[in-house]
This record gives sequence, structure tokens and C-alpha cells, in this order.
Amino acid sequence: MSDPSSSGTPNRQSNTPPIVAENLERTFEGASGEPIRVLRGIDLEVGRGETVAIVGPSGAGKSTLLHVLGGLDLPTGGRVFLGGRELSRLEDEALASVRNRYVGFVFQFHHLLRDFTALENVMMPQVIAGVGRAEARDRALRLLTQVGLEERVAHRPAKLSGGEQQRVAVARALVNEPPVLLADEPSGNLDRETSERLHDVLFELVEGHGTALVVVTHNTSLAGRTDRVLELRDGTLRRLHGPGEES
Repeated sequence: MSDPSSSGTPNRQSNTPPIVAENLERTFEGASGEPIRVLRGIDLEVGRGETVAIVGPSGAGKSTLLHVLGGLDLPTGGRVFLGGRELSRLEDEALASVRNRYVGFVFQFHHLLRDFTALENVMMPQVIAGVGRAEARDRALRLLTQVGLEERVAHRPAKLSGGEQQRVAVARALVNEPPVLLADEPSGNLDRETSERLHDVLFELVEGHGTALVVVTHNTSLAGRTDRVLELRDGTLRRLHGPGEES
């Protein structure tokens, strides 16, 4: 990996992997002061348009790994590169800019702003990025139409079903056309039928934008749709299967 410049703008060229993690370590302090190694020397590379599922037992550190990959948390050791930029070398403002422009996040709980409409929620990352309101509105409307919510754009989250709220969250995560989408149990609170509809929307949008997707999930149906399935156990990743392979 070449040495990144001080700029916080990632390289979006197709020959630069959207995500590269090298020898990642993450250690926390336990209740008695003892170190707890959650991530142990993890290496991971995700290509443009590739979809990867991370599975494993509860408490294995899957969400921690996702947060480190997306710059929400910094590793104790090792390095993360997003589009060729090493996150640990970025100042706070540049890191925040990379997260907003280069990475979309979808969580188990949608984290929509309850006082704003679906349209306004999806517009928000664009507004933060400095895009004009008219353009931000047009992009948000296009995505909400793609996820089947063109008739619900003026509704606030309390007036939307759980599945509709998650579709708004997916649209919001993709409105800046990020090269990377990180999803943490995106259908964990939904029933089976609603989950499958959400998965359809998620993969249609990811494939349409050529987005690299890393999804943490316990849902075997969702994991089975990805290009690779990796298991996080005892702080390390191992490949379970990929296309055409048996799990």
C-alpha cells in the first residue's frame, strides 16, 4: 500500500481497493483492568462492487470490526485504508469528511432523525457535504423512489413501518454514492418477509452503484447472497465460502 498524502480525499479510481485492512488489532480494557483482545491481526481487502458477509457468535467483535473499517473507531494496532487513504493519519475534520463522502452506514436501528421527514433524512448527508439543497433534494427523491417510498417522502419516521424506516436508512447511506457501504444487522429487527424485501432493495442499489458492501449479519439468507462469507471467531477471520463453494 502506497503512502497516502495528507489529504482526506480518498482515491476513487477503480484500481484502488475501496477497503484494505492490514494486521488489525483492537484491545479493550476489561472490568478488572485486564486487556481484552477483540481483533487479532486481521487482514481484509474488499474490491469495488464486491459483497462480503461477516458472521460469527454474539460478542465476537463483528460490530467492532465494522466500526474500525468505517473509521468510527481506531484500531489499537494495524492500519485501515479507504480508497488509498490511511485513516489513522487523518485529522478529525478530514476523517469526518471521509466518513461522510466515502462510507455509507446502515445499522440495526435506523437512527433516523425523528423530527425530519423521510426526504429530509435522506438529504442530510448531502447537505453536510455542501451540496446545494435543490440537487440534494433531487438525489434523495431518486433514491426514495428506487426503494419504493415515493409516496412516503413527506412522512416522519414515526409514521413509517420498521421496514420503511430501514429503506429510508439504506437510501440515506447511499445518497452520497459512497464506494463503501457498511451494514450492521440491517434486517435484525424485521420479520422474514420484510427482511427479504429489504435485502432485495439493498443488493439492487449496491449492484447499481458498484458499491463495496460489508455486512455483519446472523441472517443466513442475507449472508448467502454475498460473494464471500467470513467468520469472525476468537479475534480472527476465516473464510467459510464464496461463489460456488459449499458452506
